[in-house]
Amino acid sequence: MTSAYPNLRLRRTRASAWSRALHRETLLTPADLIWPLFVTDGSGVEEPVASLPGVSRWSVDGIVARAKEAVALGIPCIALFPHTQPGRRSDDGAEALNPDNLMCRATKAIKDACGSDIGVLTDVALDPYTSHGQDGLLDDSGYVVNDDTVAVLVDQALNQANAGADVIAPSDMMDGRVRAIRMALEMNAHPNVQIMAYSAKYASAFYGPFRDAVGSGGLLKGDKKSYQMDPANADEAMREIALDLAEGADSVMVKPGLAYLDVIWRAKQRFEVPVFAYQVSGEYALIEAGAAAGVADRDALLMEKLLAFKRAGCSGVLTYHAAHAARLLNG
Repeated sequence: MTSAYPNLRLRRTRASAWSRALHRETLLTPADLIWPLFVTDGSGVEEPVASLPGVSRWSVDGIVARAKEAVALGIPCIALFPHTQPGRRSDDGAEALNPDNLMCRATKAIKDACGSDIGVLTDVALDPYTSHGQDGLLDDSGYVVNDDTVAVLVDQALNQANAGADVIAPSDMMDGRVRAIRMALEMNAHPNVQIMAYSAKYASAFYGPFRDAVGSGGLLKGDKKSYQMDPANADEAMREIALDLAEGADSVMVKPGLAYLDVIWRAKQRFEVPVFAYQVSGEYALIEAGAAAGVADRDALLMEKLLAFKRAGCSGVLTYHAAHAARLLNG
């Protein structure tokens, strides 16, 4: 930079709204949003999630209505998570392989109603289906075993792809699962089904409300630190991302979001691939709690945080605020 004050006044371009819009470096639109939704049993059911004010579990008919709402708002993709009834949970998570489970029924219903107007992203992990709340199978000591779990995850991914899922999102953090799922999709006539890998998923304190929403919070014994990442590590995240891309991931995810903007930035700069962030349940709840306490304006908090994800390099953001944010953006 050779210019100096007063020849250069950086406030010149900030002086009016039109000029600020013209010089804005980061653009956020509804097309940058993915809306996570929780599916539950029944018909005409809406169950508010107490720890997530404004978020509900919906029966399949309600999920279809939300999908149509997303299309109208310009949101390109929704992400599904099931609230599996306790009687359908088991140590081995067998309900994940049921072609008539909540995820499959919701996916089919969305595709029947909306076709290719919206993408359906499905979560691949066993925690919504296990009686112990862990993401995989346990050995006698309670350790989550890797390779046997991967074999089940492959079958779960195929079950969801057969139901019409557009994006398979393995969130389990087992080693080698992306390669195994990619090979299975290729061998079973699903070459165009995408994999969005939860590549850098941290053992975070921000997940509590989500576990309430899917019904696993009271079941979990111990923690998930043997497979989810240490929040202290960023170099390790680059290794995880590199492995998942080599194994066939089309895009990668960093989870949680705001506390890991440095990881998002590094991933985008290093790999130049689509990077997504998950603004997780605890982050959502903090915005709602802060707004309720009068700390700041809810909409301003939300939009500033979403812009931060985009500025850090995200191609898109999974957020429970997606519909509200889209309405704000659509003006």
